[in-house]
Amino acid sequence: MPISAILFGGRRRTTVPLVTESFDWNHGVFLGSIMASETTAAAGGALGKLRFDPMAMLPFCGYNMGDYFAHWLRIGKQADASKLPKIFFVNWFRRDENGKFLWPGFGENSRVLKWVFERVDGKAAAQRTAIGLLPPVSALDTTALDVPAADLEQILSVDVAGWTDAIEQIKQHYASFNGHVPSELQASLATLERELA
Repeated sequence: MPISAILFGGRRRTTVPLVTESFDWNHGVFLGSIMASETTAAAGGALGKLRFDPMAMLPFCGYNMGDYFAHWLRIGKQADASKLPKIFFVNWFRRDENGKFLWPGFGENSRVLKWVFERVDGKAAAQRTAIGLLPPVSALDTTALDVPAADLEQILSVDVAGWTDAIEQIKQHYASFNGHVPSELQASLATLERELA
């Protein structure tokens, strides 16, 4: 069964856009490796604290996650690049400064999936940013969607300050894998830091 797309996602009130397409397979692995969510009442620890859970696999991986990332990168090297799934990063939980959700979620997430399918088919527009490929507002089907234009612009743009602040957290996250993070991912982090600057 061919797989056309892989979606990673975290629960983030800030910083992470509604949907981001990776530049390529390695960049998609990078996005999955830095996936994080803010803690909720269901998780132990302080509410709203950022908790990295790469590819939602941290509790299930029986070996060093850096080696797990290397496995994903090997898949990319061994495969025909034209047959690799596209990798996307989603965040349904972005909020404004008053705590209001900027995206309605639930069934409306199908609008984002529609853009994903159209990207896989080469039919939808995307704009290149420091963090990946983002849909312009016009590329999302917003027919009869009651979301203010300013909110759509906010959830489909790069929060440069937020991502810049996250760089040090990502470096600490990578350091927790004791030198096992592949050089390709370290290079992606360096590129992100450089492009944000």
